[in-house]
Amino acid sequence: MRQARHLLSRSILRTNVNRFAQANRFYSTQPTNDNAEFRVESDTMGKINVPNDKYWGAQTQRSLQNFKIGDSRERMPIEVIHAYGYLKKAAAIINNKYGGLDEKLTKVICDVADELQQGKLDDHFPLVIWQTGSGTQSNMNVNEVLSNRATEKLGGKRGSKLVHPNDHVNRGQSSNDTFPTAMHIAVAIQVNKVLLPAMKKLESALDEKQKKFNNIIKIGRTHTMDAVPMTLGQEFGAWKHQVSNAIKRVEQALPEVYELALGGTAVGTGLNSYEGFDTDVAQKISELSGLPFQSAPNKFEALSSNDALVWMSAALNNYAVTCMKIANDVRLLGSGPRCGLNELLLPQNEPGSSIMPGKVNPTQCEAMTMVCAQVMGNHGSVSVAGSNGHFQLNVFKPVILSNVLQSIRLMGDASDSFVDHCIADIEANETQISKYVTQSLMLVTALNPKIGYDNAAAVAKKAYKENTSLKQAAKELNLLTEEEFDQYVKPELMLGPEPRK
Repeated sequence: MRQARHLLSRSILRTNVNRFAQANRFYSTQPTNDNAEFRVESDTMGKINVPNDKYWGAQTQRSLQNFKIGDSRERMPIEVIHAYGYLKKAAAIINNKYGGLDEKLTKVICDVADELQQGKLDDHFPLVIWQTGSGTQSNMNVNEVLSNRATEKLGGKRGSKLVHPNDHVNRGQSSNDTFPTAMHIAVAIQVNKVLLPAMKKLESALDEKQKKFNNIIKIGRTHTMDAVPMTLGQEFGAWKHQVSNAIKRVEQALPEVYELALGGTAVGTGLNSYEGFDTDVAQKISELSGLPFQSAPNKFEALSSNDALVWMSAALNNYAVTCMKIANDVRLLGSGPRCGLNELLLPQNEPGSSIMPGKVNPTQCEAMTMVCAQVMGNHGSVSVAGSNGHFQLNVFKPVILSNVLQSIRLMGDASDSFVDHCIADIEANETQISKYVTQSLMLVTALNPKIGYDNAAAVAKKAYKENTSLKQAAKELNLLTEEEFDQYVKPELMLGPEPRK
């Protein structure tokens, strides 16, 4: 038995080693020209093998070896890589303007930066977010890919640095100002492209339902208990206004995201850049992206803090809170169909149970609320990360970026799905709604000005205890005649303040 366990253990070990070797075939450490699968690249640390079919270089390879944390799902978000395309192209153009790059180098860097921005080089960015907190390795990943691709386009060999990753592609820049700049570009683009359109779509869908249901009188609920009447349209209108306010908060957070750190270089002083480089490159990025980017007024703040993205994350968190409330209300109002509230008829999208035939669940509400829980958690991580800007640099940038971009994507996608597969096809169960209005004890509130609070409470308690109507209870207490009750208790007159006399 011991020998069998030993043989099994050795077999499992061999299998795991083989899997690790296959998954990490790029982690070759000894430089050699004998293996055609690799080429030799070098940096200030020395030589290292790099896969022949990849454009990245030595520093990217070292990061792959040193940060084997997580898996491919936790790679640096591709949106920030695409954002670097705008950044590196703009920097090359402005460097050429100031005489730092000749025309040939400028053109080839710009051409490759376009490929980068368009997603044509996505396979050459393998690094995870769990790396240096400044994003240095990802900045160098970009520099090396642009360097090797540009070198190749000029007829040189990869690794020969005909176009140098630092001297040319990264000229006038530091990872400390390029990475936060790329962060802001990526977030601004995704907010405008993914999040705001989806938020406005939800706002519009709720507005349509508000108008459609505006004349359906229902019972309101406070503390989850029966309250006075309102309209179903008013309920949807409250949700719509929540979303409208959430849109305003996201839009209010955008101006600081449009402020770019580029030009601050290492600590905010702008060492090794040119006077005016910061404003010119921000203007060029704005032209290339179509968004109103501008140079951050204080580069020390732009490098040492990530408050702008913490604020954006807070706006996303607020929107998640809003959608959590709306989705929970919708699924509670749609509960049933026979033993719940059943005021809303929700779309029946798919079977809800593997054991209970005919069961249908509020799955879109569930998906939305799970997304909201994730986004709220993301904001917690962003808050902790944003609070740790030590001295002249915050070194929690990749996790801030990853969480904010995930929150943008999730809230955008979930909002689209919630509208398309739930809100758009919701109908009112007017029969059930009318039944609740008729049965509600809280209609007695209309009697307060006529018979007083204490007497009205006595009517409600008597009706509830004896399971009779409010009208019957009021009559038996000799407080009102049936005619007077019918005159005073009209749900359609309880939907707002009384007009002035």
